[in-house]
Amino acid sequence: MEQGQHVVDPGMLSPRAVSLRQHWDVVPGTVLTAIGERTGRIHSVAPAETGYSSHIAATLDTERGRVFVKGMRTGDGLARTQQTEAEVNPHVTPIGPRLLWRVVTDGWDVLGFAYEHGRIADFGQSSDDLPLVVATMIELARLAAPGLELPSAEDRWAGYLERRADAALLHGDRLLHTDWHHTNLLVTPANRMHVVDWALATRGAAWIDPACWVVWLVYAGHSAQEAERWAAKVPAWTAAPEGAIAVFASVLARYWQDIAVNHPNTMTYRLRDAAAAWAAHRHARA
Repeated sequence: MEQGQHVVDPGMLSPRAVSLRQHWDVVPGTVLTAIGERTGRIHSVAPAETGYSSHIAATLDTERGRVFVKGMRTGDGLARTQQTEAEVNPHVTPIGPRLLWRVVTDGWDVLGFAYEHGRIADFGQSSDDLPLVVATMIELARLAAPGLELPSAEDRWAGYLERRADAALLHGDRLLHTDWHHTNLLVTPANRMHVVDWALATRGAAWIDPACWVVWLVYAGHSAQEAERWAAKVPAWTAAPEGAIAVFASVLARYWQDIAVNHPNTMTYRLRDAAAAWAAHRHARA
């Protein structure tokens, strides 16, 4: 699973925005032994070059083939995201890479995924990857989240709603990814798209995923109007209740403002501005 070459300069990050990522050498020998029982001998380790929210992430070249691993110390509050990824995986395969095994031992929780050879998606205005994203979202919108212990959209974003009654607009039973950063989308040589990193999986209305994508499209250089045109190619978007998208645009503007305050860096500032630009555009249409 190739993570590409998009690396944020650590000098651009505030002390509160430093990656959780640590060197592979921090993994205890007991954990390595447990991993080796699943993979056979580990020949080499290639640390992932993107992503910030797991303690370790790397591609292992092993006796039984390549595998992508991501792990968290179990004492970290974010370790619950490992359980989220493990729970949703059977429902999102093959949209997402298949989970091969899970090791929980000696203070670590490590997931091993089938390695997917691919490049990171391009969200640029002339990119051929945009139709692939649309097709992937259409496929994903068919997936329900039956019995999965996931946060609901109305609970997850409750603190960013102006009116509590608007929470009902976000309600739904679809399995949402919600983190449409281009590095979470891999395009294979066969022109198939895989969606990775399901740590923020949420249960809610199907139109929420294309709405989340709008912010990332504006971040990538699209105008808000252009970004909405791409989102509108996903049928779930056009099926959204009247006023729901405008409400959620404001929610995301407040959400990304909060992220920028608590994790100030160039990327979060740009996402804040992208979300604000979309909210302004959406409300100007009202």
